[in-house]
Amino acid sequence: MTSAAPRPSWPAHWQEKEKPAARRQPLSRERIVEAALRIVDAEGMDALSMRRVGQELGTGAASLYAHIGSKEELVEQVLDLAYSEIELEQPDAAEWQEQLKRLMRRSRDVLLGHRDLARAAVVANVPVTPHAMDIAETMLGILRAGGLDDQTAAYGVDLLGLYTTATTFEVSMRGGGNPQEYTDQVRDYFGTIPVDRYPMITAMAAALTRNVGDERFEFGLDILVSGLARQRG
Repeated sequence: MTSAAPRPSWPAHWQEKEKPAARRQPLSRERIVEAALRIVDAEGMDALSMRRVGQELGTGAASLYAHIGSKEELVEQVLDLAYSEIELEQPDAAEWQEQLKRLMRRSRDVLLGHRDLARAAVVANVPVTPHAMDIAETMLGILRAGGLDDQTAAYGVDLLGLYTTATTFEVSMRGGGNPQEYTDQVRDYFGTIPVDRYPMITAMAAALTRNVGDERFEFGLDILVSGLARQRG
């Protein structure tokens, strides 16, 4: 009786293997916050909810609460994730004023890059999350390097933060992302008001509604930083 011919040994890549079932990536605080920021970028702050984030991650809203305690906490963490994108510099006494301006510009650009996230920044102006405190720490270092005392530096951080978030919020909300259209509408409106009651507004309508790049933001930034510089000593 003859023995069966030996079965050829095919290379592994020719053999069919049963594909393992795809594993769902486990939930984590980081994944939840990243998904929330994607939603803000795509749909805006009004679309952000625990339920919507759950949908984005393929799970229910209830499962998120093991990692995030509330929507308010989620918004706080989303804002902090955005703040992590801001480049920070070591304080330099020789150029502390320009360092402050660069930091404020970067903060504004990052917030504007995330649709209307500046709404959250206006509310959460006190730095309590890690990256927000990194920014505050850097600002305090810059102001102290510039020769300001502790209290002036503390007020300066608060003032610059309020100015930057408020003006950024204004830009993000005006005219559905088209500030020029908004200012044109305001200028047209000023042309309809009574001249005898509002002589200054009607005469200065063009100046009041001027919208040229970052000119207005830079004007305010110059005023604030130069005012802080005068407090030295």
